Amino acid sequence: MIDLHCHILPGIDDGATTLDVALEMARMAVRDGITTTACTPHIYPGMYMNDAPGIKAARKVLQAELDAAGIPLQLVVGADVHLVPGLLEGITNGRIPTLHGSRYLLLEPSHTTPPPRFEESVFNLVAAGYTPIITHPERLTWVEGHYPVFERLIQQGAWMQVTAGALLGTFGPRAKYWGERFVAEGRTHILATDAHSAGRRCPQMSPALVRVRELAGEEAARQMVFDRPRAVLENEPPARWALPEREAPRARPVWLRWLDKVAPA
Repeated sequence: MIDLHCHILPGIDDGATTLDVALEMARMAVRDGITTTACTPHIYPGMYMNDAPGIKAARKVLQAELDAAGIPLQLVVGADVHLVPGLLEGITNGRIPTLHGSRYLLLEPSHTTPPPRFEESVFNLVAAGYTPIITHPERLTWVEGHYPVFERLIQQGAWMQVTAGALLGTFGPRAKYWGERFVAEGRTHILATDAHSAGRRCPQMSPALVRVRELAGEEAARQMVFDRPRAVLENEPPARWALPEREAPRARPVWLRWLDKVAPA
């Protein structure tokens, strides 16, 4: 498996706090069957002032530590990028890294409010030749009432990434409900850990993969943790790994529409 979203670099954001924690996270990932991990610290001006040169240097140091400790985990560079002014310019000038230097990047919207001109901003990234991967939409507090926004983003070329722990209830019943819905309705391109520690938010995907198979089938599960992540690292065109075409949905029964309104908070 390939994990494209992990806060494993020690001491540069709210992820691993020390080298020992980072090494333990790496061991846990390997035990879970993860072979490659993208180091994706936050880039958020005013809070986490990371940039591509600093992330690359930190990855090189941690990779050397993993190799010395005999931990067979390959690290690649990335970032958990917040949607802020100047994002596209930062990508093109090399200050903000994409995933392994590819056309793909992790894009994290605000957790609490819909970003202004969100769809327009995503469209501009796609028009510039990039494929934004929207991280953990199931955990955004504003997903209720805005689910069609994510459907439109997929149509215009964005990918969706669901957090493995959300499917297991790690982030509560509300995130579990929306995570399962994104997966079951065929709106998920990638499953990732978004791991921050060796504790509650640890780098494990296998338990959630069982649930993905139940919701979406074996083929979809494999694509989420093997095929599409590999395609990202090899910079393959996103069209090759688009989600299967879906029939126009029928009108949802009244009881399901009611359920949407009372989804766990």
